[in-house]
Formats: sequence, structure tokens, C-alpha cells
Amino acid sequence: MKGFKEFLFRGNIIDLAIAVVIGAAFTNVINAFVKGVINPVVGLFGTGDLASYRSCLKGPCTLAADGTVSSGIYILWGEVLSALLQFVITAAVVYFVFVLPMLHYMAKRRTPQQEALAAEAQEVALLTEIRDALVRQG
Repeated sequence: MKGFKEFLFRGNIIDLAIAVVIGAAFTNVINAFVKGVINPVVGLFGTGDLASYRSCLKGPCTLAADGTVSSGIYILWGEVLSALLQFVITAAVVYFVFVLPMLHYMAKRRTPQQEALAAEAQEVALLTEIRDALVRQG
């Protein structure tokens, strides 16, 4: 039981849970943006909504008054294009809002090993200057 408690209260589990909750909320925001803004804008070039693009594959394709398929087989390529657009927008936002700033932060931040190496290099340079000064003094 002690090991399980340590596992649950390890920082990684809490961070992961927070990431999942935030990710789910973020997904809802991106889905709403794509469905409410992007799809209608793309739909201006054809039908009213990107998700409504479809192609008849087989048979006499007819639609009922409510937009459901009453006969035939439709390929709903607008839905696929909409999902692809959602993925690209989500990936771009994650990259530019989270990944890029983190990479920038990590590039500026020095690890303890890097600081130790820099201090050692500075110490060697100072000792070399002292040695050279003593040699010049004779």
C-alpha cells in the first residue's frame, strides 16, 4: 500500500492528470473554433459548411429534407477535411503557444552540469593568466 501511495502522490501523476484535463478543455475550444469559424469560411466557396461536403459513391443518391441520406452511399469527405483542419490548427497552437516558448526557455536555462563546465573553463582561464603573469615577472 505504501508503494501505491507513493506512486499516486508522485508529481508526475498530478501533472499528467492536469495535462489531460487541460487537453480535453483545449480540444473543445479548438473544435468549436473550427466548426464555428473555419468551416463556414471554407464553406463560402461552395456549400454553407465544410462538413456538409459529400460525394455520391453508389446508387441514386438522394437526401431527405432533414439532410439525412435516404438512399445511395455517400463519401463524407468534408467531415474528414474538417477533422484534418482541426488537427492542423491544434498542432499549430500547441507548437506556437507551448513548445516554442518552452524551447526558448530551455535554451536560456543552464543545467548544473553546464554551469560547472563554464565555471571550470573560467577557472582554467584565470589560472592560465596568473601563470603567464608570474612567468613575465620572472
